[in-house]
Amino acid sequence: MKKFLAVSALMTSLALTGCATTGTGTDAGNAVGTATNMGMSIFKTAVDAQCRSELEKQNAWRIARVAMNSEQEEVAKTKICGCVSEQAPQQVTVVDMTNAAIDPQYRAQLVTKVVAKSLQTCYASFTK
Repeated sequence: MKKFLAVSALMTSLALTGCATTGTGTDAGNAVGTATNMGMSIFKTAVDAQCRSELEKQNAWRIARVAMNSEQEEVAKTKICGCVSEQAPQQVTVVDMTNAAIDPQYRAQLVTKVVAKSLQTCYASFTK
């Protein structure tokens, strides 16, 4: 119940900030946009790190990387996990992001869920 109240309060304050910032270029409007961008950037970074960790556990990846040198392996990881990171924002809601900002355990679960949904698709598109 406390989480719900905290999320509700945060969402209300964001909504009211949006209403209060009718002009373009206002400090409050820029602050909300900056906070949103920073939150998404942090989320994408966490997704990328989780993706790289999960990729190392994949049998198909272990086999594929035998034929690669370290530079090729890094390029492939960057492409695959870049794909996963780009798909991540499309798989989360504002409520998910708000809960992730408040609760580190929820954040870890959300990142794991997002990576699990996208990793196979991105890996398959890379190997085509």
